[in-house]
Amino acid sequence: MEIIEKAPAKINLSLDVLSKRSDGFHEMEMIMTSIDLADWLTFTLQEEGTIQLTSDSSFMPHDERNIVFQTALLVKNRFKITQGVSIHIEKHIPIAAGLGGGSSDAAATLRGLNRLWEMDLSLDQLAELGEEIGSDVPFCVYGKTAYATGRGEKIELIENIPPCWVVLVKPHKGLSSWKVFENLEVEKLPHFDTQAILEAIEAQSYTDLVKRAGNALEGISVLQQPKIEKIKERMLKFGADTALMSGTGPTIYGLCKHHSRAKRVVNGLKGFCDEVYLVRTLK
Repeated sequence: MEIIEKAPAKINLSLDVLSKRSDGFHEMEMIMTSIDLADWLTFTLQEEGTIQLTSDSSFMPHDERNIVFQTALLVKNRFKITQGVSIHIEKHIPIAAGLGGGSSDAAATLRGLNRLWEMDLSLDQLAELGEEIGSDVPFCVYGKTAYATGRGEKIELIENIPPCWVVLVKPHKGLSSWKVFENLEVEKLPHFDTQAILEAIEAQSYTDLVKRAGNALEGISVLQQPKIEKIKERMLKFGADTALMSGTGPTIYGLCKHHSRAKRVVNGLKGFCDEVYLVRTLK
């Protein structure tokens, strides 16, 4: 028996850090949406009870250090599953990019094993399980557009954003989320009107959405990766309606309402960056 799951990347339309919590995490307020850049995970039933992980990528571990392996082991132990699984990851989302690739792979693993091992859990139950794996995993379980609070694990699904094109640029050097949050001075960060962004989405106003979108961590990440600012400037110069960092970076995305404008932005970035993608938002 074989099951295939799509694991879409995500971008942050807004990211606000409200405070540092007593547990060491930060209280967040975010709006995230899934995009049509995805990894593909194939799950094959194994009767001998072992977990095997393979991938076409040499840039990530294929053992207990991998979030997919950890997720499969958690599910197997929690629900006392005697069967095993062979998991293959076809990797397309850049690693350590702020696009939620690892979290989306973990979420796809929850969905895939739920079907493979016939556990009959709801998406809400899978999302609750995902909280134990990572802050972005619950959002990725649903894979739509959502308002997220807490450390990112409290999810309220909202209407999809107005359809548009997304130009993604991943600088060669990745960024560690831990390094971005380390010694973060919350009181010095900019803040964004998340409610206004929610209202723009509800009204399906693309113009208001691109005007209001923002990421409070961008300035911190730019200090560690100055090329982020240069990529943003280039995107806007060639016609992107807005250009923002996703998550903790370093990936920058530009939104374009029209495909012709998005192609112009892509052409303007060729030769300047190696990893450039042109995708759509997911319906």
